[in-house]
Amino acid sequence: MDNIEEKIKAIEEEISKTSYNKATSHHIGKLKAKISKLKEEQIKRSSGGSKGEGFHIKKSGDATAVLVGFPSVGKSTLLNELTNAESKVGAYEFTTLEIIPGIMEYNNAQIQIFDIPGIITGAASGKGRGKEILSVARTADLIIVVLDIFNIKQFDTILRELRNVGVRPNETKPDVKIKKTRKGGVNVSSTMPLTQMDEKTIRSVINEYGIHNADVLFRDDVNVDQFIDCIEDNKSYVPMMVLLNKVDLVDRAYLEEVMEQIPGAIPISADKNMNIDALREEIFNNLHLVRVYLKPQGRKADMNDPLVIKKGTTVIEACGKLHREFVKNFRHAKIWGTSVKFPGQKVGPDHVLEDEDVLRVILKK
Repeated sequence: MDNIEEKIKAIEEEISKTSYNKATSHHIGKLKAKISKLKEEQIKRSSGGSKGEGFHIKKSGDATAVLVGFPSVGKSTLLNELTNAESKVGAYEFTTLEIIPGIMEYNNAQIQIFDIPGIITGAASGKGRGKEILSVARTADLIIVVLDIFNIKQFDTILRELRNVGVRPNETKPDVKIKKTRKGGVNVSSTMPLTQMDEKTIRSVINEYGIHNADVLFRDDVNVDQFIDCIEDNKSYVPMMVLLNKVDLVDRAYLEEVMEQIPGAIPISADKNMNIDALREEIFNNLHLVRVYLKPQGRKADMNDPLVIKKGTTVIEACGKLHREFVKNFRHAKIWGTSVKFPGQKVGPDHVLEDEDVLRVILKK
């Protein structure tokens, strides 16, 4: 482990000493690829000896959010305010020694929220079982970073640790297609100008991964780090929101100063139940959930118990959530709502549902 750490530091030092220009960009790209490969190896090794000790979480509800933060920032108190979880709360470090789930009910949706143990610097490389803890964030639908208003510098550390474990908060996966071929070398094509990498850099980076024959198509203008992510194809792109906790202890001027440093952060006080209702709404909105009401044949739609699905879900995907027979015997569907031009419109399996649509599924007899 120490050997890998030393190798990473040595390469990072070489990068810092190399002035970045067109002549050196391909060399820097190659070095960044080497670092990324070493970090992946480090993560694999850190989890290798802990078989059976990982955090096994059972997902339930319509979506999953995870609270991420350092010890003693108030995650446990916040979980209790948001959900029905009974989390042990104490004003000392490492109170939460296991992952505690709770269910937040909002707009007919059941949102599972996990409180994970407070992370520490170096978590992604295995310190304090941090790699296992952070792995929960990889599979979440939403990451909620909880910061102590008096210690916002922890935000940079949290972002770094999340990135080191393969999470790309608030990023979308770049549209880059890599198709390996048997011969012909590396052929690069793009639908737009590539302003952050030249072809020499692209070939240098992809060769570092042992790929010498491939067609590479760029539909996004990506940088070297994003291109490396595309080659490795093992990153999680998860939405993230940031909370500033304990704002009841500061004055308005201090709060405004902090808000300028972290734009978009939501000020709350878990202890005093400040802004918690607004936070519930923000969590729901950030999860991009859609409510669909079901209308059985000859009856009115049940407007009290919607099917909660993710935005972009098609009719046939919604059928899969209801019952496999609905998929197997699907004929067509009728929709009332904003996703159609007129009420009761007949649609096919690929029609995308919108919030508060009414759906009637017609099956083959």
